[in-house]
Amino acid sequence: MITMDITLVIQIVNMVVLMFLLNGVLYKPVKKILRERSEKLQGMQNEISDFEKNAKLRQEEVDAKMAEASGKAKAALDSARAEAQAAGDEKLAAIKAEADKGKEEKLAEIRSQVEKARKELQAELESFATEMAGKILGRSL
Repeated sequence: MITMDITLVIQIVNMVVLMFLLNGVLYKPVKKILRERSEKLQGMQNEISDFEKNAKLRQEEVDAKMAEASGKAKAALDSARAEAQAAGDEKLAAIKAEADKGKEEKLAEIRSQVEKARKELQAELESFATEMAGKILGRSL
C-alpha cells in the first residue's frame, strides 16, 4: 500500500522540476531545430519552384527564338533557291537560244548542200538517164 509521507511530495516536486528542466534543455531546442528545419525545407521548396518557373520561361524563350530563327533560315533558303532557279532558267534559256542558233545555222548549211547536190544531180540527170537507157536496152542511144 502507498503511504503518504514527505517522500511523495518530494517525488512530485522532483518530477515537476525535471519536467521544467527537460522542457528547457531538451524539448524546446529540439522543437526549435525541427521548426528551423521545416522552414529551411519550405524555403528550398519555394526556391525550387522559382527555379522551375524560370527554367520553363527560359525554355519558352529559347523555343520562340528557335522558331523565329528556323523561319528566317527557311525564308533565306527559299530566297536562295528562287534566285538559283532564276539564274538556272536564265542560263538554260541562253544555252537553248545558242543551241537553236547553231541548229538553224547547221540546217541552213545542210539545205544549201542539199540544194547544191540537187543542182549537180539535175545537171547530170540527163546523161545518167541516157546511160541507163542504153544499159537497159543494151545499145547506145
